[in-house]
Amino acid sequence: MSRFLRHWSAILRARLAPDAQQSAEVRGSLVKSLYASPASLMIGAVAGGALSMVVAYNAAQPAITTIAILICVVAVSRSIAAGYFQRQYAHQEATGQQLWGLAYELGAWGYSALLGLLAFTTLLLTRDASLHILSVCLVAAYTGGISGRNAGRVQIAIGQTCLALLPTVLGLVVAGGLGYQVLAAMLFLMIFAMAEITRTTHRIVVEALQGKYEKSQLATKFERLARFDSLTGVENRMAMQMRLRELSEQRWTEDDPMAVFWMDLDRFKEINDSLGHIIGDQLLCTVAERLSRALDGRGHVARFGGDEFILICPDAGPVVAEQIAIDVMGEFAHDFEVSGYHLTVTASMGIAVAPEDGRDSDELLQHADMALYKAKHAGRNRHARFSWSMKERQNRTYELEMGLRNALANDELVLHYQPIFDTVTGKIALCEALMRWEHPTLGRISPAEFIPIAESSVLIEPMTAWALGRACRDAMEWDDDIRVAVNISPALIKTDGLPRAVIGALLDSGLKARRLELEVTESIFLEDSGRTSIILSELQRIGLRLALDDFGTGYSSLSYLRDYSFDTIKVDQSFIRGVGQNPRDRAIAQSVAYLARALDVETVAEGIETQEQLNYARETGFTNVQGFVLSRPIPADALLEMMAAMREPQRDIA
Repeated sequence: MSRFLRHWSAILRARLAPDAQQSAEVRGSLVKSLYASPASLMIGAVAGGALSMVVAYNAAQPAITTIAILICVVAVSRSIAAGYFQRQYAHQEATGQQLWGLAYELGAWGYSALLGLLAFTTLLLTRDASLHILSVCLVAAYTGGISGRNAGRVQIAIGQTCLALLPTVLGLVVAGGLGYQVLAAMLFLMIFAMAEITRTTHRIVVEALQGKYEKSQLATKFERLARFDSLTGVENRMAMQMRLRELSEQRWTEDDPMAVFWMDLDRFKEINDSLGHIIGDQLLCTVAERLSRALDGRGHVARFGGDEFILICPDAGPVVAEQIAIDVMGEFAHDFEVSGYHLTVTASMGIAVAPEDGRDSDELLQHADMALYKAKHAGRNRHARFSWSMKERQNRTYELEMGLRNALANDELVLHYQPIFDTVTGKIALCEALMRWEHPTLGRISPAEFIPIAESSVLIEPMTAWALGRACRDAMEWDDDIRVAVNISPALIKTDGLPRAVIGALLDSGLKARRLELEVTESIFLEDSGRTSIILSELQRIGLRLALDDFGTGYSSLSYLRDYSFDTIKVDQSFIRGVGQNPRDRAIAQSVAYLARALDVETVAEGIETQEQLNYARETGFTNVQGFVLSRPIPADALLEMMAAMREPQRDIA
């Protein structure tokens, strides 16, 4: 008999052992299921205790009475423990819950053993069939209940079943009688039936919990992907905006400070282009680590996109924000070691501090971006604090850009012409076309203000096309030997619009190509990939003249004179202005004039404002002169009157 029991016990242990691969979360949930319903445990305790006391009272046996009292004590203790767990430890981590699982296991086994012992002693010590039926039914009912209630821990349910039924079976066999023995056999088989029910229920419960856990893990993963940057591991743009909005709403008062920093790396594109995107990505990860280190718990780091990062620092006023900015910029004082490369990287940063620089999240971000633009415009590798004057400039820029979009359609743009005179004959050799804009509400806008706005948008192309067409039509009313010069923005070289606009203006007006001169500055060649040379060469092939404007400033290089066939060199007015006092300016002006003669290139001395400068330009050998002392820029009709007046008696510019 004992060998038989050991054999089936081994089979049960092998089949019903808990899965070692279960996650800690699932095992913790299974432990929670043991204490899930304190009410049912209390009902079972009351019922079991009451029936035990009834049996003990009618049996009048000290042993049975002692067992019944122990059953009541254990039942009450388990009920109290279940209620305490629900109130205090229902949300405890899985590690702590395992201890409660062990406590439940010991209590359940003890209670089951006492029930089985009660039935055994009742069957042996009494001859009352009603007490026998009552004790055996108590065990059977309890066993049926635990197969479902304790399915979360198979070993507990099987242990309870064995501890309750095996003593009962033994008592029935010893008590004798065919009916008792048949009942003993049925209860013994019940052990295996209850075990199978428990195992099936356990599997269903575990699968449900595992599915719930996997969904939870998947949701957590997707949430992380949605909130965190996959490259650097810091918060992404969406999470940053949510956090900034939450922090703005959580501020106790509108006067509570909060600083927002908008930072990006200087010339990061050059690193990507030269070393590759893999090195660039690794650099971004290292930058994110250094930013987190620089903040040192004072705020949050987020990647806005590309090489841009946002730092949000709650409770940081202007003084604290300045210190944080110094700490962050200090991280870029040291090289970044990335895959064997020692990279010297700098950054620019804009700062906006609430409430001085804005109150809501969107306004703070916008103002930090403006401050970043100022830092970059001031030379990069620095930080700048937002000021409301930046907002005023942005508003004016926006207003001018919107106005420019309507200026062409509303005929608000006009061309004025500044004559350029031949130093030998004193006649007008050519006229430079200069754009003017009369805004309907803001009045006259300086070209120095609206031309950069046009260049930074798509407006420069249609504006230049209009200027070329207007200048060519006006030049058709001049003498055939007078040329017209039009300034060309470097931004046009990056598009295909320039050749199309030039050819269209010539065809529409009928002007000969040799009478149109395009003025370009040296900046047009800085990012020359061969495209600039091709475009300018093709335009010269059809007869256009090419002038190099503002020579001597910026990135002056004699290689431009070697590589490009300029027809005219215009010497910047800064050298002409100082020829009377500065011998260096005189030397430079003389050298350029001599170089131009050697290259058979015309020259223009710009900015002639005094008779002394005019005399010097003529004596030095400049072929043409331009300046206020000769003529200011004038409208087209006034220019025609000047030309007509100069045809009567010959006018000498001297």
